[in-house]
Amino acid sequence: MKHASMLILLFLSSSFTLTAQQNSTDLFQATQGGMVDSLLPAAVASATLVSEDARRSAFPAPADAPTPQVTVQSVFTAFSLQLYGGYTFIRVYAFPEREVNRNGLDISLSYYPHAGHFGAEGAVTAAFGSIMNENSDFAFAGGGPRFRWSAPRGIDLWAHALIGGAHFGPRIAGFGQGALGYELGGGVDINAHRQRLAYRIEADMVGTRLYSVSQYSPKFSAGIVFKF
Repeated sequence: MKHASMLILLFLSSSFTLTAQQNSTDLFQATQGGMVDSLLPAAVASATLVSEDARRSAFPAPADAPTPQVTVQSVFTAFSLQLYGGYTFIRVYAFPEREVNRNGLDISLSYYPHAGHFGAEGAVTAAFGSIMNENSDFAFAGGGPRFRWSAPRGIDLWAHALIGGAHFGPRIAGFGQGALGYELGGGVDINAHRQRLAYRIEADMVGTRLYSVSQYSPKFSAGIVFKF
């Protein structure tokens, strides 16, 4: 009976030991599996951050491009009315192989609708001199179209074409002193610090037919423009 009791105790002890070992193994595996599952996302995220930092270090973002500097030039107001007055010089080829120089005044009034590029002009030229101790004058009055273009730095370029009448003295028997005339040319206006003033330089060719002879007379003028 004593031996039987000893065998039963050994059997129960062995069974309890095996069960405890099995439970410990299952608990360790379950714990290990849970730790892996919980640590995996963090490890992946950490690896992603390291990779992103490495990429940024290897390929740094370009610095912001510098803002371009814009140079603003002074802007001059375009006016509709321009009144010009100045000195003029004209060489009149009045007779074959005979030319006379004349000095005088040049006056013109120009109007640009809506202060645009195209306009109309009326002009008068009066120059004076003498031939063989006799007074000799030249005059031209005409009108026509005019075009202007504003260049940088306050400079205006312009051109005009005028048609009208010309007069030249002295009187020669058998011929009149007047004739049809025209003027072609252009110039440059340099705007002053005051926007309503400009300095003008002008070059033209004045065509006439006096004494049954055609004349092509160069004319130069310089003066001041008043703008309204």
